[in-house]
Amino acid sequence: MEKAMIGRKVGMTQIFNDKGIVVPVTVIEVGPCTVVQIKTVEKDGYNAVQLGFGEVKESKLNKPEKGHFTKVSVKPAKYLREFRMEDVSTIKVGDEFKADVFAQGDAVDIQGITKGKGFQGVIKRHGQSRGPMGHGSMYHRRPGSMGPTSTPGRVFKGKKLPGHMGVDTVTIQNLEVVRVDLDKNAILVKGSIPGNKGSIVKIKESVKRSK
Repeated sequence: MEKAMIGRKVGMTQIFNDKGIVVPVTVIEVGPCTVVQIKTVEKDGYNAVQLGFGEVKESKLNKPEKGHFTKVSVKPAKYLREFRMEDVSTIKVGDEFKADVFAQGDAVDIQGITKGKGFQGVIKRHGQSRGPMGHGSMYHRRPGSMGPTSTPGRVFKGKKLPGHMGVDTVTIQNLEVVRVDLDKNAILVKGSIPGNKGSIVKIKESVKRSK
C-alpha cells in the first residue's frame, strides 16, 4: 500500500543522530486517520482514498457532512483529505492508520499552506535588491523600471510587484523521516515544512524516492 496520512504540525526541535550530529527536525502528529471513502477507476475515473483526521462534534456538522459519515458508519472527522493512489484494492472503508505506517528512513512529500505575511514589497516578496541608500538616491525599496515609455507602453504580465505574500499551497519533496514515535503517534521529519504550528499537512510517500 502507498503511504499517505493527514498530520498536524507540532513545531520544530533538534535531535542527535547516531553519529552525534545535531539534526533539525519538524514534529508532526500523524493520525489516527480513518478511511472515509474509496474512489475507483470504474466508478469515479481514478483511484483515490479519502482520509478523515481529528475529532468533531456532530452538532458542528451540517446535514450533507453528517450524511457523508453516517452513510458509511464512520465516526465524524474534522478534516478530510484525498490522496490519489495506483491501487486501492487492499483498503477498506473504516480502516484506521497510525504513525506505524511510516518507518525511519522513509522519504516523504509534505504539502501545507505557508504562513501569511500580508502585503509586502518586492524586496521581501521577491528577494529583489534595494537601490543606493545615499540621501540623494531617491530610490530605495521600490519595484524598479515599469517598462518602456512608448513601445509597447504597458506593463508586461508577470511583472514582480508588491502584493499579498504567503497563504500558498506548497509541497516540499523528498524529506527524510528521522524518527517514528508510536507512543505519541508522531513522526520527526528532517528540516522544515510549510505552515504555522497546528496547521494541517498532507504526508505522502515521495514520488522521487530512490528505488
